[in-house]
Amino acid sequence: MDKKKTWVTILGAGISGLAAAHWLNKAGYDVKILEANSEPGGAMITSKEEGFLIDYGPNSGLETTPLISQLAEEVGIKDKMIYANEEADKRYILRGGKLHELPTGGPAFFKTKLFSPKAKLRLMAEPFIGKSEDGYYQSMSEFVTRRLGKEFLDYAINPFVSGVFAGDPDKLSVKSAFPKLYRLEELYGGLIKGMIRGARERKRSKEESKQSAKMFSFIDGMQTFPQAIANKLHDKIVYNSKVEKVEKNESGYSIYYNVDGITNELKSDIVLSTIPAYITSKIFESIDPKLGSHLNEIYYPKVMLLYLGFRKSDIGRPLDGFGYLIPTLEKRKLLGAIWSSTIFPNRADEDYASFTIFVGGAQAAHLFDMDKSELINIVIDEFKDIMTTKYDPVFIKDMVWEKAIPQYNVGYIEHERYCDEFEKNNPGIFLSGNYRGGISVGDCVKNSDLVFKKIDEFVEKNN
Repeated sequence: MDKKKTWVTILGAGISGLAAAHWLNKAGYDVKILEANSEPGGAMITSKEEGFLIDYGPNSGLETTPLISQLAEEVGIKDKMIYANEEADKRYILRGGKLHELPTGGPAFFKTKLFSPKAKLRLMAEPFIGKSEDGYYQSMSEFVTRRLGKEFLDYAINPFVSGVFAGDPDKLSVKSAFPKLYRLEELYGGLIKGMIRGARERKRSKEESKQSAKMFSFIDGMQTFPQAIANKLHDKIVYNSKVEKVEKNESGYSIYYNVDGITNELKSDIVLSTIPAYITSKIFESIDPKLGSHLNEIYYPKVMLLYLGFRKSDIGRPLDGFGYLIPTLEKRKLLGAIWSSTIFPNRADEDYASFTIFVGGAQAAHLFDMDKSELINIVIDEFKDIMTTKYDPVFIKDMVWEKAIPQYNVGYIEHERYCDEFEKNNPGIFLSGNYRGGISVGDCVKNSDLVFKKIDEFVEKNN
């Protein structure tokens, strides 16, 4: 194989597919991207209406890898990249109907009323807790309760898992969903010891932990990122092209995709799929039905995003943080709220404040049995209560993601292993996307580089 004569077809123009396409194109490969939608970005959708800037998907990213800045530079948007205001460093947790700042250091931890004295003493015992004997099949709840105690699970980890994954800590696998946390125990014997010693490793690798990495976005919202990459690859992307199936042929693979009701065939040496697991399962069915069985078991919960705009003067508390998360024990309908206009500029006009609220997820699927308008009204009332305002929002938008975020539940290691086996048995097919290697923007960018290197290595071996 000669990379200059090697065709790589990428399925999906989300950030995973676009970033991989960028690295491949830069290295001299012939790249073609098939995207079912009419624009790039996947879940990264941004719009501006009535002075409010709305991110319907990821509202920000964490700069956990230097590849993010490098990619932004190479596609010409480094000057549009912005970082969160210092005020956004504060995070709040709701307990007993009141917002408590999540402590980030020793003195603040001992002063906070978020945790009881008993919970604080329990946390200090963490360095003396031994390793689990069954880490691969351990839920986040089991891991945290064993190492940090039940109260820390209820009022720190539970809301965090709901806010990031829209997930259930009783079901999420600590090994698959939080591999770095799991690694701290496996490698160093504990979380506190691992955080201290692991910081040295990150310094050598030039990577940032998610706790210390800078939060970023773009002046005109997160869709700026995929759009800029797509602009560089403009003639290599076929929009409105729904991939139907991939089959083996005499020299590689045939990809069948539908445009305007007409099925087309595209022959390719290499296929990189970055589309969701539940769609990928159907596409490769003729090659390996067992892959479909694994991918169809990956659960994507339903989540509603509710975007609200208020007059600043109508909000009854200081907007001095990132927002808040709500533990399940608080029995509220919303998972939490991001104070969007506090974090980044240009999210609302000067006299207004904007908020992004999340509803549903793996622990609250039953909420969608309610009438949608009724649910929205209840959520707004709960939000107003927490923010101590009696005034209604002046702007409301919503979007329901029927299948939001892949859940790395206990046993996910079996899906990961089978994906590896599938790639091994079908040379030239690579599986990527946010159901492999992490759900965050930073994870997707990092994994795009890893899959590019895997493809490059494959081509070199077959040269």
